[in-house]
Amino acid sequence: MEQAAEQSIESACHLADLVSPNAWSTAAAEDVLDAIDTLTEALGGAGPELAQALAAVAAATTDARRRLGIIVEGHAPEDDAAAPHRVMRGAGRSGGG
Repeated sequence: MEQAAEQSIESACHLADLVSPNAWSTAAAEDVLDAIDTLTEALGGAGPELAQALAAVAAATTDARRRLGIIVEGHAPEDDAAAPHRVMRGAGRSGGG
């Protein structure tokens, strides 16, 4: 697990080195927000106190989606089966797409 966590930070650092304020597309931003949500959910699985501490991250990514127009108030993309929104899951977990 440590190796996978290390790979995720290396990927995040690589992305941070590549971006500039004008380089973001909505699709790229949504992919990053999905990654943040997935990592937050995974880390929150370590215990309820940690999950509670990370609840602010989920609220922040939801707010970011709203500001980017990815979420329309009262209608999250995951509520619509036809929406392109996806949350990737690690090996051995159901869901994904």
